[in-house]
Amino acid sequence: MTSRVEPPEIAREAMKRHDWEDAYRELSQADERGLLDAAGLRALAETAWWTGRPETVLEAAERAYGAYLTQSDPGGAALAAYELALQHAIRLGGPMAMAWIARADQHAAEAPDSAAAGYVKMLHGIMALEGGATFELAIENFDAALEVAGRTGDDNLQALASHQKGRALCGRGDQAGGMALMDEAMVSVVGGQLTPFASGIIYCSMISACADIGDIRRAAEWTEATTRWCERFSINGFPGVCRVHRAGVLRLRGDLSNAESEARRAAEELPRFNFLSGVGEAFYEIGEIRRRIGDFAGADDAYATAHEHGKVPQPGLARLRLAQGNLDSARSGVNRALAEMKDRPRRVELLSAQALIALAAGDPDSATAAADEIDELVSVIPGTTLESVAASTRGAVLLGADDPEGALPHLGRALRGWLDVDAPYEAAEVRLLLGRAYRASGDDETATLELRTARTTFERLGAAWMAERAGELLGGITAASGERVHRALMFTDIVKSTDLVGAIGDEAWETLLAWHDQTLQSLFASHGGEVAHHTGDGFFVAFDDTAAAVRSAIAVQRALAEHRRATGFAPTVRIGIHTAEATQRGRDYSGGQVHVAARVADQAEGGEIVVTEAALAEAGTEVQASKHREVALKGVAAPVAVVSIDWR
Repeated sequence: MTSRVEPPEIAREAMKRHDWEDAYRELSQADERGLLDAAGLRALAETAWWTGRPETVLEAAERAYGAYLTQSDPGGAALAAYELALQHAIRLGGPMAMAWIARADQHAAEAPDSAAAGYVKMLHGIMALEGGATFELAIENFDAALEVAGRTGDDNLQALASHQKGRALCGRGDQAGGMALMDEAMVSVVGGQLTPFASGIIYCSMISACADIGDIRRAAEWTEATTRWCERFSINGFPGVCRVHRAGVLRLRGDLSNAESEARRAAEELPRFNFLSGVGEAFYEIGEIRRRIGDFAGADDAYATAHEHGKVPQPGLARLRLAQGNLDSARSGVNRALAEMKDRPRRVELLSAQALIALAAGDPDSATAAADEIDELVSVIPGTTLESVAASTRGAVLLGADDPEGALPHLGRALRGWLDVDAPYEAAEVRLLLGRAYRASGDDETATLELRTARTTFERLGAAWMAERAGELLGGITAASGERVHRALMFTDIVKSTDLVGAIGDEAWETLLAWHDQTLQSLFASHGGEVAHHTGDGFFVAFDDTAAAVRSAIAVQRALAEHRRATGFAPTVRIGIHTAEATQRGRDYSGGQVHVAARVADQAEGGEIVVTEAALAEAGTEVQASKHREVALKGVAAPVAVVSIDWR
């Protein structure tokens, strides 16, 4: 009779280097020949997990459990039952998960000295923590698991139980002690001491805990460290739920494009792993990103999909309705969510939205009550970005009560908090409030500085609708008297957009156009340009520095060319630049020279940058140009000398 053996040597080596497909293939072949014992079947389940074969995971894990029973190994059976309970829990299979927990209890009682007994104790601690039991009961179970880990030398159990105890301590109010334990567990993750599965659980839970208490700096630092670990050990990241957490960190850091990419990958990966509990979170994150960039229809769809998968889409949906002017829907949505939400950090976010909605609806009393409750909640969890939420909410309430001087200290504290954790979108939102407060206090100069910075930030992030809001507030300050200024005036335009729409289809075109708008606005802002207005398929942008305008145009063409090489298609854009005096009112410019700049852009072909010789002279000798020529521009009496910039 053929003897059953542990995982073949080739499979073990493949697992060590995290070549999951190779390991799965070897183990599957050994399984077909009946060569795998209980440990081999557990390894088959693990490789099936990492290669996105969830049904094989369950089938192999169940067979592993049966094999441990056949081998009269209650410790192994308890561990297999524990793993099956986890698998059913992430599939939202509550009854099956509870049934396997009962089996795990039974076998752990037969093997009290095994590491499996510690894993089962930890599982009971998690159930107590998430099921609303006392924190003391949860900690008691985690301490029991830690005792087993110390006795058996199981590093994975040690780190997992330490992390979970840290969560419980934070919930009980000992944030410093709790985060210290969770940080210690994360050191084991990035040090490569743990299995990938244990590492993934700890990382995802750590980022979730950081988000819960608003500790964005810690979340970002551990995300960067874990990414380096993934690269060092050739792990392409954890299944979708970890991508959701990474997307949240990237969003707060202002990297909206990569944040959305991570969230969408998560939405695709999670069903493959039957990690159904995370799908709603992924779509909620997509909704948050779409709302920030002003794609309200896309945000609406994403929030609706999040709701379909069991995620309450608040306060994002309420903020979307507020932006759309639907105050009744915004108010009812956030109020309903608040009635059911007991978690402190999430309640703070909901209350902040409630306050802003109440202010927009002319209900200062409700706004003040919301701000008061936020202050009370945040006093229990100090030292996090929730303090910035509290300060900005209080500032908005005072500003709405016609007390701009009282609002300024709170708004200043909120701004410093968001800047400290490098959250540019949130900081720019506070700058809008600061601009209004300074203007109401009679300090137009400082108001202008805050609003210009906010507008530039929103443009860089691709949040055009918020940039327009900043421009409107700024225009209110300068509209009374137009100011003559010297600027480099740039016009861009997509060439033959109709042909491209026909080639790729409407949906792909909308996605590509959103990428075009976000990319160009970010490049303009990074070179000091301010978008005066959107021109349909292009932009009108003003620069203080002509050389910067030319560098920005070159960066745009190179970014488009690179996108075309990487994806096979990209819009073809023509760009024109002219330097002259114009009349500035708010964020817009007028005068005859503005028309000259627009006509110069008309002279460019797709992929070309055409500038007037006046602009070239100001740009300096570092710019290479060709095709010197004089052109007749519509509505301009004399010919204008132009050149083409060599950008390739």
